[in-house]
Amino acid sequence: MKILSEIIASFFSKFTVSVYLFIITLNSIWASPETSFNVKAYGAKGDGSTLDTNAINNTIKAASQAGGGTVYFPAGTYLSYSIRLESHIAIYLDQGATIMGATPSGEIGYDAPEPALNDKFQDFGHSHWHNSLIWGENLEDISILGPGIIHGKGLSRGGPYKAPIGNKAIALKLCRNVILKDFTILYGGHFGILATGVDNLTIDNLKIDTNRDGIDIDCCKNVRISNCSVNSPWDDGICLKSSFALGYVRPTENVTITNCSVSGFDRGTFYNGTYLRNEAHLVPDKEGPTGRIKFGTESNGGFKNITISNCVFEYCRGLALETVDGGLLEDVNITNITMRDVINSPIFLRLGSRMRAPDGTPVGALRRVNISNINVYNADSRFATLISGVPNHPIEDIRLSNISIWYRALDSLETNIQQEVPEFEKAYPEPQKFGILPVYGFFIRHAKNIELHNVNLYLLSEEKRPAIMLTDIQNMKMRNLNLPENQKSGKLILKDVNELSIKDSKPFKDLEIQKMTTKTY
Repeated sequence: MKILSEIIASFFSKFTVSVYLFIITLNSIWASPETSFNVKAYGAKGDGSTLDTNAINNTIKAASQAGGGTVYFPAGTYLSYSIRLESHIAIYLDQGATIMGATPSGEIGYDAPEPALNDKFQDFGHSHWHNSLIWGENLEDISILGPGIIHGKGLSRGGPYKAPIGNKAIALKLCRNVILKDFTILYGGHFGILATGVDNLTIDNLKIDTNRDGIDIDCCKNVRISNCSVNSPWDDGICLKSSFALGYVRPTENVTITNCSVSGFDRGTFYNGTYLRNEAHLVPDKEGPTGRIKFGTESNGGFKNITISNCVFEYCRGLALETVDGGLLEDVNITNITMRDVINSPIFLRLGSRMRAPDGTPVGALRRVNISNINVYNADSRFATLISGVPNHPIEDIRLSNISIWYRALDSLETNIQQEVPEFEKAYPEPQKFGILPVYGFFIRHAKNIELHNVNLYLLSEEKRPAIMLTDIQNMKMRNLNLPENQKSGKLILKDVNELSIKDSKPFKDLEIQKMTTKTY
């Protein structure tokens, strides 16, 4: 009997302790600080007509003072000027929620562009961040999430402007541990996203339909861009840069871009699903829709350790890798790319010497690039695939493999074909600047250690120009290169070529050339 009493007493003792601990835990949870901050609780109306700037920024301050949390936007349209991010804050845009960039009125508008650390070597848009719809500087652990929309209706797409004009949807400077995920940007101004000096940046599942650049990654490290669709007919879609905007050289490095699409449909018609092609004449440089993936033009700090895979280009310019301001572009791997209706060169590699950089900066380098598994249909043959360094500064160690390109042939009435292609060493790097090239397939100049493996060229109609021109080449290998039968001219032009090897290629016999000044095959 005594033993049974002890067992019962022990059970109730343990039960009482368990209940007590459970109550303490509940009290701890009930007493914990708020972690979700609804902007409507801080005065935001979300009615599309009331200016909600102060309410939104007050909500962010409240979350920051509580140690961090989620600033929640329920369904509604929140008209706003500059929204100032804080560390340890997540902005969450629920389905049906839109942050709408307001149109400045008199002296009221967006934050003023802060004094630039350096604005000599890049344009105004790259040199300022505060004049934006959403901006943050020197922050950590920030996110913008959710299926809602950021609409830059009141933003400018240009500059330079003083306050109260804003020209970017999202601008981040010297931040780390950043996540941008799931939302849509419409009409993002000069930049949908400008990230400068941002480390550990994840951009995933965004839809962007904008009136200039979509995503600009400038002087950033450890960047992951995935599952994004960017339509940007008037400028580049996903663009890596390494400007001097921070006041010092900093490379863009350790970047992956995967499972993305870029296009140049008329503004707004990607988002509404009509995919129109009527506004090509409105593109500022008059050279057709842009919308591509590009490295450059700003390239002081260079690029290294970059991988691009599983991406789609449609009705836009081709892939462009450029370094023209002294930076090193090296160690790049690009694979599994499909393109359709390409407006200029499907592949453009350019090492130039524009040298918009501090005095004494040497010419950069472009080297160790592997491009494979590329399929291009209906490419513009006027500019071919263009790979060009400058005299005494060759592009080096480039391997192109498993590539098939269907070129639309040059109009038979076209007469302004370049017989001698200018160097344009100091010019803005764009394929059209070189004019219509004397070949339709590959124009390669000032290059060293180049390989073409399993490359197939096709013509969609008759073409009178040769397929390939090689100029100032040192050590080039062609293996299993196949050219079309409906080409009515010579196939290959050589100028100052040393160590050329061609094997298993049609219509060529196997060739081993040690030195050739001029010859056409």
